[in-house]
Amino acid sequence: MVDFYTSKKRLLSLFVVAIFLLSVIFLRLGYIQIIWGKQLQSKASEQWQRDLPVKAYRGDIVDTNGVVLATTKTCYTLYVRPKSVVDSEKTAQILSGVLQLDYTKVLQKVTKRGVSEVTIARQLDNSVVEKIRNENLPGVYLSAEGIRSYTYGNYLSQVLGFVSVDGVGQTGIEAYYDKYLQGINGQVLTDTDLVGKELEEGQMSYIPAIDGLTVTLTIDSTIQMIVENVLKLAMYQQNPISCRCIVTDVTTGEILAMASNPGVDLNNLPRDNLQELMQYSKNTLVTDIYEPGSTFKVLTAAACLEEYKNGNPKAFGPQHIFNSAGTRLIDGSKISCWTKHANGKHSNQNLSDALNTSCNPIFTDIALSLGKDVMYKYLQAFGYGKASGIDFAGEQGGLLVPQSAVTNGDLARIGFGQTIAVTALQLCMATGAAVNGGLLMKPYLVKEISDPTTGKVVQRFSPTVVNRAVSPETSSQIAQMLARVVKEGGGKNAYIEGYQVGGKTGTAQKFVDGKLAQGKYVSSFVGFFPASSPKYLVLMIVDEPQGQSYGSIVAAPYAGLIFQQIIDYKNIAPLE
Repeated sequence: MVDFYTSKKRLLSLFVVAIFLLSVIFLRLGYIQIIWGKQLQSKASEQWQRDLPVKAYRGDIVDTNGVVLATTKTCYTLYVRPKSVVDSEKTAQILSGVLQLDYTKVLQKVTKRGVSEVTIARQLDNSVVEKIRNENLPGVYLSAEGIRSYTYGNYLSQVLGFVSVDGVGQTGIEAYYDKYLQGINGQVLTDTDLVGKELEEGQMSYIPAIDGLTVTLTIDSTIQMIVENVLKLAMYQQNPISCRCIVTDVTTGEILAMASNPGVDLNNLPRDNLQELMQYSKNTLVTDIYEPGSTFKVLTAAACLEEYKNGNPKAFGPQHIFNSAGTRLIDGSKISCWTKHANGKHSNQNLSDALNTSCNPIFTDIALSLGKDVMYKYLQAFGYGKASGIDFAGEQGGLLVPQSAVTNGDLARIGFGQTIAVTALQLCMATGAAVNGGLLMKPYLVKEISDPTTGKVVQRFSPTVVNRAVSPETSSQIAQMLARVVKEGGGKNAYIEGYQVGGKTGTAQKFVDGKLAQGKYVSSFVGFFPASSPKYLVLMIVDEPQGQSYGSIVAAPYAGLIFQQIIDYKNIAPLE
């Protein structure tokens, strides 16, 4: 009886253990099936299949009118699967001959073990590809891919930017909008045996690539070409270290043209010279700061008029007559006008006269009278000291002396464009705000992003008002005063009969290693038209011109050329 019960107990224990073990096994199988299933399936697929990439074509970049500026051309990459090669020496001999490569190096790749595929050559054109296809070599494969091509080479180079050898955006629009442009790669999957050799009756599956989206710029390629040609002319005639220009629509904030010379050929990049590549591909109009000089007086004049309109007793009205003395002594430091006030020069001037003659001491008077709190209020209102928010990487916010640390000497110089550093883009947007009715607009380079296969717009960008800088009344006064500067004063070399061009010149001495550099100047002109209802604004900067340095002589004439050609291009009739 004891033996019976003992045996029964043992059998029951064995049964429980068996059930427990089976349960563990089933749970494990379920875990593997449900949790690990996809991962293991992927690993199995990797063991039994080999894939070749199908590169997505990078999206086009086009101008505001649809003109293609950057596109992707078809080329081919040549792969070899060593385990599928039948005659290694023959294959290496044919490939090295067609591709003009070293036979030994090709043979090493063709016979390389422990790899699925090895790349032999990239960016092959159709003529070479056809020769290789005609040889019908086992284990040799061709994969179509795109290579970036720029319609105009060095045209708009600092804005468009460039891609890496693998087609990834590195700078400019190519980098900023890379996630829209790059697309999604596909695959060609082929069944193989355990050692990676293709199965004769194996299946091949194709996963298509999804090409990138089309990015449409605000840039007008015709205006861009006008600017590029004028910059070449300025480089030839003035022999500076560089010339730069921006054209904006002051009513929207759209960038219509943006160029620097010298530039870089995007189809022939100096990739082996990183310093040269970065120097000439950098968009200094957005990333670099400089002392603006007299072009900045537009802000001081606008602040003065706006405060006067608002009843500030420390502001000067448009008819106030300023002291004609040619110097000011501020905290023991002398501030002088650019010209001696001999024979009554610059005497009995009002604000319009002061803009016309660009008299530094008068703008010193305005800044000191308004005080640093008011001046800094307008610096902020016009967008200085902070990034504009343009859709471009690397933008700088300029450089302002901290308000708490500003001395009277600093404030006096800020009034006429010294002791402050700005980007060219900031100056454009601030001047645009001063004359467009008083609105500071956010600049932008891309108008829309769309799907090239359907034409559907994925994202659209619209004009954005950042804030009101001054009233429409003050803005209109400033525009008319600046029209007088072009008609009668320092900007007369940009004057075009019948079109009411307005503007302001600037000549600023450069700082090198923290001190003023003798004989080195940045000459500039910022202008717009028509003054009665501003639309187009041009900032022309000539860095270190040889000979004459005044912006009125070395910058204004080129802005005038740009205005005239825009008038011709747009067929704009003169004012009645």
